[in-house]
Amino acid sequence: MTPETIEGYGVRLRPCHLADVPEMVAGCADPEIRRFMPLLPDPYDSGAARWWVTEGAPAAWAAGGAAYTIADPASDRLLGSIGLTRLSAERATYEIGYWVGAAARGRGVATAATRLLTEQAFAAGAARLELLTRTENVASQRIALACGYRHEGVRRAAGADGDGVRQDLIAWVRLADDPPGPLARLLPDLPDGRLTDGVVTLRPVEPADTDALFRLHSLPEVVANRVPPVAPERAALARRCRLAASRWLAGEAADLAIVDAVTGAVVGGCALFYDEPATGQAMIGYSLLPEARGRGLAARTVRLVAGWAFGIGVARLWAGTRPDNVASQRVLERAGFRREGLLRGRLPGPDGARVDSVVYGRLATDEN
Repeated sequence: MTPETIEGYGVRLRPCHLADVPEMVAGCADPEIRRFMPLLPDPYDSGAARWWVTEGAPAAWAAGGAAYTIADPASDRLLGSIGLTRLSAERATYEIGYWVGAAARGRGVATAATRLLTEQAFAAGAARLELLTRTENVASQRIALACGYRHEGVRRAAGADGDGVRQDLIAWVRLADDPPGPLARLLPDLPDGRLTDGVVTLRPVEPADTDALFRLHSLPEVVANRVPPVAPERAALARRCRLAASRWLAGEAADLAIVDAVTGAVVGGCALFYDEPATGQAMIGYSLLPEARGRGLAARTVRLVAGWAFGIGVARLWAGTRPDNVASQRVLERAGFRREGLLRGRLPGPDGARVDSVVYGRLATDEN
């Protein structure tokens, strides 16, 4: 890589200039940027920006990486910054990172710059590029997918806040011979962000749902059907809600809040787990708060999820219930599922015991 200007996809990547300092200060003082880049100098002033232009960026180039200003091709004004850190010369492996100012967000600038620098890096001999995101940085995860980066997993405590608290980072990786993107997702977004039949509405779980879902999953009858049958800690439920969007993007699970379409209140939770992508099989689970039971909302929920799942390519849905959970079995039957058999001792029970599971299934070709 050499510090030369490159253009493409509606952006310009060029070396940093002292004329960029005012926009750099404004950008790096933005709370949204500082949220995901906590190790930036605080406060970020003109002195910090000048140091980056005169010392930091040249050092990045000298170390075998890259440091570009993302500029508007028409005005040459700074929109953000993007660069590469060389992780291993022997393995030709680099980490890519960027930030975009508030005025340029929502215009595809970060995606365009990432795509352009990715192509430039591979043309210059890179074999592997890594894009590390905070677990809650959903926008960057969408950019990674749009640019052909694949989810490789979570690097535990790989990042740090300014106060030294360690944070997990998600690794998104693209190899030189990978397709350019966008990457097809196992679990696409819901149409219009929700599913509804006018009575019940399903939408992605959000951090604000923590209290309702903690109450739900702390109920004794719900705990009895958890795996293992142990009541969750509130912190664990809060983390689940915080990471729900990230898990959805990674294709692991579609975590849904069940909402009363009339009142807007959260009345339960439902999740679709893509447990066997190779065979097109996914598992569904659901539960309702006591005040929402007996109104047919669970069966409506399962029908909505099944219709969406089959529409995105799932071939088979299955669910398991405890043998004594007759209410859940009736819900599945009303939603078009058929009883397929009993799996003896499939689930862990209390005090080291094993619990049987009754399996229900529905195929995309079945009539509801």
